[in-house]
Amino acid sequence: MKKILITGANGFIGTHVKKELKKRGYGIIVYDRHIPEKFDEDFWLGDVRDRNSLSEAIALSDGAINLAGILGTSETVDNPFPSAETNLMGGLNFLEACRQHKKRGVQITVGNHYMNNTYSITRSAIERFALMYNKEHGTKVAIVRGLSVYGEHQKHKPVRKIAPNFICKALRGEAITVFGSGNNIQDQIYVGDIAYILVEALLNENTKFDKIYEAGTGVKTSVNDIANLVNRLTDNQAGTEHIEMRAGEIDESIVLGNPETLKELLPNDFKFTDLETGYRKTIAWYKENYTWQKD
Repeated sequence: MKKILITGANGFIGTHVKKELKKRGYGIIVYDRHIPEKFDEDFWLGDVRDRNSLSEAIALSDGAINLAGILGTSETVDNPFPSAETNLMGGLNFLEACRQHKKRGVQITVGNHYMNNTYSITRSAIERFALMYNKEHGTKVAIVRGLSVYGEHQKHKPVRKIAPNFICKALRGEAITVFGSGNNIQDQIYVGDIAYILVEALLNENTKFDKIYEAGTGVKTSVNDIANLVNRLTDNQAGTEHIEMRAGEIDESIVLGNPETLKELLPNDFKFTDLETGYRKTIAWYKENYTWQKD
């Protein structure tokens, strides 16, 4: 493979996937519906909901990774249609383009696949469609479940993700807001690690297409643990405050990956970034690059 297409390449995970591919010497086709201020890759302005546009773009690539999606749990409960159109129908367009042009691909999905919120429902549905396409149509689209990904370049709104919101609050010297009891178990994976896994799923000759790769560390970390870690690393004395659980989420849930599913993708000496190291890197980035001073 020489040139890889990435949908949603200008987003959080996409930024790191581009970096990983460039490090390996691959060219990139950025497929995104927003034109960035500056870029040094081939750029295709398009939307995954546009079947013809996506098909044409994938035809010009040597492989593709579908990261495009509309995120949100409570944010999408009242209006699930945009998420369904992008995550599900856009995902089907991706699978069909890979089938039509016989291109290898990767589809990202979610670790909390059992939760009844729009994002989880749409991502888990496209996961099953990918398995169907691989079995019935002979496509080679790897399925990678992203667990609780954190790291540099993650936005803190409009979708409220754990790491950026905890960090921005702590840097302002405010109490970190925790939804529910905070006993929810999160499998936190550093974004650089999942970028490596996504690229391996596309390029590795040992990749299997009849299974699901769970991109998680297998380490149980509670939301309270994460809040306490962020407060300690930022020297924030304001502590935490607990409020009612958000719609679309389950208090005291367990979202945990099984790294054994990744064994054919990862070298024997691969080590996940430990939580404190990852959060130190992430906090340093927010201090330097983000307007965390105001919400």
